Amino acid sequence: MRRLTWLSGNDPPDAFPDVALALEEPAGLLAAGGDLSLPRLLEAYRRGIFPWYSQQQPVLWWSPDPRMVLFPSEFRCSRSLARTVRRNVFRIELDRNFPSVIRACAEPRATQAGTWLNPAMISAYERLHLAGFAHSVEAWHGDQLAGGLYGIHMGGVFFGESMFSRQPDASKVALAQLVGQCAARGIQIIDCQIASAHLHSLGAREIRRSEFQQLLQRWVKMTPGAWTQIA
Repeated sequence: MRRLTWLSGNDPPDAFPDVALALEEPAGLLAAGGDLSLPRLLEAYRRGIFPWYSQQQPVLWWSPDPRMVLFPSEFRCSRSLARTVRRNVFRIELDRNFPSVIRACAEPRATQAGTWLNPAMISAYERLHLAGFAHSVEAWHGDQLAGGLYGIHMGGVFFGESMFSRQPDASKVALAQLVGQCAARGIQIIDCQIASAHLHSLGAREIRRSEFQQLLQRWVKMTPGAWTQIA
C-alpha cells in the first residue's frame, strides 16, 4: 500500500517523492505539507507536480495520471471564436495586470462551492510572477478586464493554472492568444492538469503521466524571461 509523503518546511526543495508513488485515492495526491517557497514551487513544476488545496488544509501536492494537456497545434478554434478574434472584440495584453487576473480567477463561480486560490496561493504565484516565471494573458474590453488566464512558463512548457471570463469568449480569446505565443516562443505543450469537458472542446486531451514526464524532461527549463508581445 502506498503511503502519503509528508514534507516539512525544513525539507530541501527537491524532497518530493517520485511521481509514480502518487496515491490512487485520492487520485494523483503525491505529498502534503512543506511550504510555497519559490524554490519549492519551481522544483515542483519542473517535476510535473502542482499544489492544490483549500485554506483549511495543509499544502497538498498533486501529479495526476492521466494528465490533461494541450498541444498548440491541436488547439480547436470554433468558427464563432475565430470571428470574435478577427473582429478584435478584445485587446490582448501580456502581464499588464497579473494581480488582477489571479484575483479574478479566485472569484466564486456558480459551478463551484469555493476556490482553491486562497491568499497564500495568490501571494506565492505573485512571487513567481515577480521572479519572471508566472505570466498572464489578458483580454481587455475598453478599460475593463474581460477575461484571461495565468500560468507558469519554463522553457518549452506552459503550465496553465486558471482562467476566467466576465464576458462571453473572453477567456477563449486569451487562450487563442496563448497558443499563438507558444508557436512564436517554441513552447511545445500547455499543461492543463485535470481533465474537463470545456478543455476537451478546445482540443486538450489526456496522456499518461509517464509520457508527460518524458516530455517535461525534454522541454522544461527553469529559466525566467520577460513576456513581451509577439505579433
